[in-house]
Amino acid sequence: MLLSGLGLALTLTTLPGCGSRSGTESATSNAAADTTKPAVVDTLALKRQAMRRDSLKADSITRAGGQLPGAILPGHRIVAFYGNIRAKGMGILGREPKEQMFRKFEKVLKEWQDAEPGLPIQPALHNVTITAQGAAGSDGKYRLMNSKATIEEVISWAKEHKCIIFLDVQVGLSDLEHELHKLEPYLKDPIVHLGIDPEFAMATKGVRPGKKIGTYDAKDVNYTINFLARIVSENKLPPKVLTVHRFTQGMITNYKNIKLDPRVQVVMHMDGWGNPTLKKDSYKAYIEKQPVQYTGFKLFYEYDARPAPHHIMTPKEVLAELNPKPLYIQYQ
Repeated sequence: MLLSGLGLALTLTTLPGCGSRSGTESATSNAAADTTKPAVVDTLALKRQAMRRDSLKADSITRAGGQLPGAILPGHRIVAFYGNIRAKGMGILGREPKEQMFRKFEKVLKEWQDAEPGLPIQPALHNVTITAQGAAGSDGKYRLMNSKATIEEVISWAKEHKCIIFLDVQVGLSDLEHELHKLEPYLKDPIVHLGIDPEFAMATKGVRPGKKIGTYDAKDVNYTINFLARIVSENKLPPKVLTVHRFTQGMITNYKNIKLDPRVQVVMHMDGWGNPTLKKDSYKAYIEKQPVQYTGFKLFYEYDARPAPHHIMTPKEVLAELNPKPLYIQYQ
């Protein structure tokens, strides 16, 4: 759990006695007070208690009302365009000029709303913000973070078009503990949410990204949930959405040990590409059979339709052929 202020100790100064019956007694009391060590308050323990209190409060609200105020899921379906606004090769977000891309996005949003009219659509941008790299970098961690200007620009795009935004993290040979805190200033914004990608988490593999498919364990997902839950409580925010990418068995281990928190809505997101049959089989094997909370499904503009006669699944196909119906849809 990422907690600020670790190692700080607060001291309680002993005050002189008041209303003593004699000058001798007062002097004796003060002398004793002078030799007393200041009481040390364990700030880490206090923060843990506060987190537990907030979690119990959130649990009670959820039991009473079904969701915390401001929760996006399950009352909406999130539809997102994925990529990086500085990299044309990473996805539809960044591949096309901004206004052209948003015109396409509006058409996609309408298709999804028409496919299930009773469930409102929440538009989203999903920007890969800490990106795995083929080069080691100065610290040998094989990852690179977008500049502050880039992050602020893509957040401004989201606000212009009434979207929420996901900042996605590919840690390379680093880890979540060292990377997530870099995004905390942005996550204090109610529209900013988080994605983590096990494919490029290489610490247990010992090789650079792209050589093997990486992995996260339940403890890594739990660390992220706790990190987000703290931000929600400290900043009095509505629940955050966390997307966790997955398209193989080994990308997430010990899924049954993932501990949910009402302040964080977890989406297990099937993001493999290929023909519709392969994609549906992967969804059934790794998402439907190993449920956590909510589910997601990715559609690839460049890869799903090749070779012919393969095609990009339509909203109606996705909703008719996947169980449960995914509440997070992502286009790359």
